[in-house]
Amino acid sequence: MRPWIRLALTVCTSVLLVSSPLSRAQQDQPATKRKIITKIVPSYPGLARKMDITGSVKIEALVLPNGSVKSTQTLGGHPVLAQAAVEAVRTCKWEPAPHETKEIIIFNFHPD
Repeated sequence: MRPWIRLALTVCTSVLLVSSPLSRAQQDQPATKRKIITKIVPSYPGLARKMDITGSVKIEALVLPNGSVKSTQTLGGHPVLAQAAVEAVRTCKWEPAPHETKEIIIFNFHPD
């Protein structure tokens, strides 16, 4: 299979996965607003630059009581941009809290 066809199929499949509706359990748990201590700005992916892809990516992070990220879920955005956003969120740090919380982060990607 040609590389560009494989890339197109991967992007289409990823878009379907990213845009799928949230499960009922995920909708019932509201996100909180813990203060972010260290916010990392994601790098603009080279492939996105070549393909002239811009836009926003919405990430939900499950944050541990100590402020570090336990897991992430992409809620929306282009898959090429989403990977850079997830990598950035995983290195962010929030203020301590008595329990795990879900935090929503939105990154806007635009070329320099």
